[in-house]
Amino acid sequence: MSETIRIAMWSGPRNLSTAMMRSFSSRADTFVSDEPFYGAYLKTTRDPQPMIDEIIADMDCDWESVKNAQNGDAPDGSAIWYQKHMPHHMEGPVSILDFPETRHAFLIRDPIRVAASYANKRTEIRPEHLGITRQRAYFELLADKAGQAPPVIDSYDILLDPAKSLKNLCQALGIPWDTAMLSWERGPHKQDGIWGSHWYDKVNASTGFGKPPGAMPQLDADFQDVAEECRDDYEFLTRFAIKGD
Repeated sequence: MSETIRIAMWSGPRNLSTAMMRSFSSRADTFVSDEPFYGAYLKTTRDPQPMIDEIIADMDCDWESVKNAQNGDAPDGSAIWYQKHMPHHMEGPVSILDFPETRHAFLIRDPIRVAASYANKRTEIRPEHLGITRQRAYFELLADKAGQAPPVIDSYDILLDPAKSLKNLCQALGIPWDTAMLSWERGPHKQDGIWGSHWYDKVNASTGFGKPPGAMPQLDADFQDVAEECRDDYEFLTRFAIKGD
């Protein structure tokens, strides 16, 4: 049996997910992985996303092979392995139930803000790109199996009070709190996926969590419709969110 504590953070895109990966990478005891199923997802779906051919060529695109690797020990022998996963990538034969010895958590964000952030990077999205519906489905699968809710944390709450929110998240995950999680070095991280050159400009310019966002952005009608289709699932998950206080 693996001795590594594996943490799978299931997050939609544009959810503070890369900043959270940076946060965990600042721990001396933690190795991080960046969306390991992305290549398999793109090869299976041919979803027209930026850098699709480069990503497929760069990654292991076999669902079973990636699953087996993610269920093993951290590649560098670290005690903790933080895995950044996108639920909307899981279009193959692998699901959250294929990681029974992993500690799962869910990072959520208001779909209006997700859609607005997406709008700055691509011209077309579908509700499934936000990942919120599958987040809820995976949450319910785990809750039914374990008899208790897995940890949920909202990106807005993290930005309101990073220290308290992350301390409570660590407690929920059964790992010690480490103040190193509050800052990181500026620039790309060696474990970033190659798509970071397209998506990670803001986090690469940062050294820590930013301020909470202001008023809700205004969306074009198509993006607004996508966000509203995800509203009920997001509101459901917010009922279980860890708070910073």
